[in-house]
Amino acid sequence: MVAPLSAWPWNELCNLKYFLYAPLLANCITSWGNDEAGGWCFHILALCALRGVVHQFWYSYSCMLFITDKYRVLKQGVDYKQIDREHNWDNFIILHAFMAAIACYSSTFMDSLPLFNFRGYIYALILHMGITESLYYFIHRMFHSDYLFQNYHSLHHLSVVAQSYTAGTASILENLVMGFLMGIPMLGASWMGGASVTMFYGYVLVFDFIRCMGHCNVEVMPVSLFDHMPVLRYLIYTPSYHSLHHTDMSSNFCLFMPLYDALGNTLNKNSWEFHRRIRTGEDVRVPDFVFLAHVIDVHASMHAPFMFRSVSSKAFKANLLVLPLWPVALVVLQLMWAWAKPFLVSFYCLRNRLLHTWIVPRYGFQYFLPFAKDGINRSIEEAILRADKIGVKVISLAALNKNEALNGGGTLFVGKLPHLRVRVVHGNTLTAAVILHEIPQDVKEVFLTGATSKLGRAIALYLCRKAVRVMMLTHSTERFQAIQKEAPTECQKFLVQVTKYQVAQNCKAWIVGKWLSPMEQAWAPSGTHFHQFVVPPILELRRDCTYGKLAAMRLPDDVEGLGNCEYTMGRGIVHACHAGGLVHLLEGWEHHEVGAIDLDRIDVVWECALKHGLRPLS
Repeated sequence: MVAPLSAWPWNELCNLKYFLYAPLLANCITSWGNDEAGGWCFHILALCALRGVVHQFWYSYSCMLFITDKYRVLKQGVDYKQIDREHNWDNFIILHAFMAAIACYSSTFMDSLPLFNFRGYIYALILHMGITESLYYFIHRMFHSDYLFQNYHSLHHLSVVAQSYTAGTASILENLVMGFLMGIPMLGASWMGGASVTMFYGYVLVFDFIRCMGHCNVEVMPVSLFDHMPVLRYLIYTPSYHSLHHTDMSSNFCLFMPLYDALGNTLNKNSWEFHRRIRTGEDVRVPDFVFLAHVIDVHASMHAPFMFRSVSSKAFKANLLVLPLWPVALVVLQLMWAWAKPFLVSFYCLRNRLLHTWIVPRYGFQYFLPFAKDGINRSIEEAILRADKIGVKVISLAALNKNEALNGGGTLFVGKLPHLRVRVVHGNTLTAAVILHEIPQDVKEVFLTGATSKLGRAIALYLCRKAVRVMMLTHSTERFQAIQKEAPTECQKFLVQVTKYQVAQNCKAWIVGKWLSPMEQAWAPSGTHFHQFVVPPILELRRDCTYGKLAAMRLPDDVEGLGNCEYTMGRGIVHACHAGGLVHLLEGWEHHEVGAIDLDRIDVVWECALKHGLRPLS
């Protein structure tokens, strides 16, 4: 049986729960300018929105790993289970909105409040430090008793690696108590004649700001601050201080002031040393692997992990809710383009190996601009040199970062930097293997676009060895003949050059390495399956055909800390070139995988991927 006030009554409503704000909004609209209650409905709704902004701000900041990685308190990542568990983190804002509405309607001191009253801030601060902090400390300790913890407080502590959203993830009883504790300084200051509009806004937003700071898992407090003023250690907690409560639940119970832990003899003796160690970067860990990705377009850039967790934890798709931020994303990308340095966006662990994803701040279309070529290669080279300097073992290049016309599939860097310790890997060997193993064994004929690219060449030569007829779409007879000559003499007849899509109107196996327009897709017969290795993937326009996803593999089950999706891939799935770099790392291979694909290694890499727990999607 569920304990009373442990579950939220509107959890089953999902996103429809936001309609619970409708009575406040309706009252605000109908009563605006006529009575003070209507005006306070506006302030309540505004505060709710601002509280959400505060939580989002701290989440985004903590996930900007290119700024915060050095000062992360706990080095683990946040996985999908925690993200799903904290999906309804904002339930408490709805609850507190209605608690505030009841207080406004039942009180007379809310009438005609001044905009500012300095005394109210002093009263609220004294009441908070003296009453709210002490009551919270004792109530928090009570919630750690067996019955209350098991039925109410355990949900909050399931998240060892706290984030700002963790702060609000709790039972309804806990948030009722929190609402009353927050009300003490505000109502007390009002009864003492210090109420003002800005006092209410200021107290609530500062309360949330400090609470989110403590849960952000990034140590923001400099050591020098406490060295110069040691008394501050007892007046304001730090993210590392609060993190110790999530790892050692017998200590550090305070709300914001460690003074009460000191008085209650529950202060973790390692708190100050732990804080110093985090701020001095003693626990920074070098990644074993880097996947060097790139931006596809402005809309896709908002799928970054530091934007919206509910968006980045699912496969990318067009999202109307984030479209209003498109201009902001455009400006940020322009600034990053000017900065030009690759930056860390996500990480996860596999078999105790730390794996990073770095982003080159370039749009997809920029890779095809002749004048942008040198700048992009400089950014990629800088990432390789940085990885080499810090001791990364393998760096894997994402789709456009290894474009043949750009840098010869990575050969430019290996040739220019002969003494690299880091292994440069394009991962195309496993990409080819994934595509080839998706093709049914009974297929005798395929139509191949992008036929003279690295992947197209490897796929064509591999299939012709299997006696599969490959119609290679290319207008370059010279490049076709060069590939044909690489095939064994007895297999060359299976490679056929074609120059028009009409030729494939009876072929139901299309392998797409070049983007197809709607008119070009129209030549495929009904029942065609489009295998593809083109970025971005082609539009799924034909209802009578099926579309394969970009070549990808599912990560092993023992992956830790993975909480975001890689572009259009689902949860726990990465592009095949990413997986190819992982195989290179796990096998400990010492060669660079750049340039043309070695056909003899396609099956070797495939078997190694399966051996290490990577799985095909089909």
